Amino acid sequence: MSAILVINSGSSSLKYSLIDVERENELASGLIERIGQPVSPVAHTVRPETDADAVPTMLDATYRDEREIADHHAAFAVMLEQFADHGPSLATHPPVAVGHRVVHGGARFFAPTLIDADVERQIEELSVLAPLHNPANLSGILAAKAVFRGVPHVAVFDTAFHQTLPPAAYTYAIDSTLAKEHRVRRYGFHGTSHQFVSEAAAAHLGRDLAQLRQIVFHLGNGASVTAIDGGRSVETSMGLTPLEGLVMGTRSGDLDPAALVHLSRRAGLTINDLDALLNTRSGLLGLAGRSDMRDILAGVAAGEEAATLAFDVYVHRLRGYAGAYIAQLGGVDVISFTAGVGENAARVRAAALETLGFAGVEIDPARNEARAHGIRRISTDASAVTVLVVPTNEELQIARQTAELL
Repeated sequence: MSAILVINSGSSSLKYSLIDVERENELASGLIERIGQPVSPVAHTVRPETDADAVPTMLDATYRDEREIADHHAAFAVMLEQFADHGPSLATHPPVAVGHRVVHGGARFFAPTLIDADVERQIEELSVLAPLHNPANLSGILAAKAVFRGVPHVAVFDTAFHQTLPPAAYTYAIDSTLAKEHRVRRYGFHGTSHQFVSEAAAAHLGRDLAQLRQIVFHLGNGASVTAIDGGRSVETSMGLTPLEGLVMGTRSGDLDPAALVHLSRRAGLTINDLDALLNTRSGLLGLAGRSDMRDILAGVAAGEEAATLAFDVYVHRLRGYAGAYIAQLGGVDVISFTAGVGENAARVRAAALETLGFAGVEIDPARNEARAHGIRRISTDASAVTVLVVPTNEELQIARQTAELL
């Protein structure tokens, strides 16, 4: 068995998965939260050993605990305890490599990369572009390397898939010398998810990835959409940071930059105030006081004006990007929805595609409302465009890329 441990290290969290890459089966996963606080919740889930596409015949077993965990090094010790106490045993399933999610690779990293001291230095340097993510990713790398000394460690970058963006797509129309000096351009994010979903959609349909024009909506608390032509990202909604683009749970998405100048002058908001406003007090939360789409939909059903407006703004932005990307691609063959909202909110999917009949999109209401395991088609048989719901699996994609590199 070839097991790969996948690590997603946040500023105060550690998410991990142990994956049998030969069968593409997740053996176990876990989440340690609120690292550095007095009480840190711990959850460790052991999964039945089945193939990735099979419906499990046994239930997952989840073990929960709470304790004080000072830092990421302590979190890794707790993770090892969970494997020792609840399984699977790392003695019988030893990781042959550790794959790390790294959010920002700038323009330097366009493929999975074996981590050495120089790569660590560059990840740290790129923290200026992702101050909330890269330092946490690097902390996880250093802690993991202290525990798993005898195996290779591989960085898989969220931005890497979007390195195929053409200059016309990634260039901002500002002073070019200033932009070059400070690396101001569009990078895109959620690339691991967009790549996994587009490849899974092609495989599910039995079609050549190189022949497909696809649009993938990754709709979670963070949200982005990507136009993919022949398996290559050619346009994406997020930019220099994960703030640009769609309306999100707490992030504004697209905004007239002059609005920030106006708020600074008239409301006296500082740079830090504006940063907090756009990233933590905007989006659905700013419009309706709630960041979870489930709460927004409940508010819409109850006739709440603020929730209805938030939903309408959210959908308006989705439609705008769908139309723009159909134009960029010269048509579309497949549209896929993924992540928490994309996979579960049938009303969002239906509303987002409601006006796309001109492009050959025809949704089957019964298929769209049905809940099922795995990839499923929600368009009619007569629809010129295939519309799918594709559960994302970024951990599996990281494991795949780690294995391929090695």
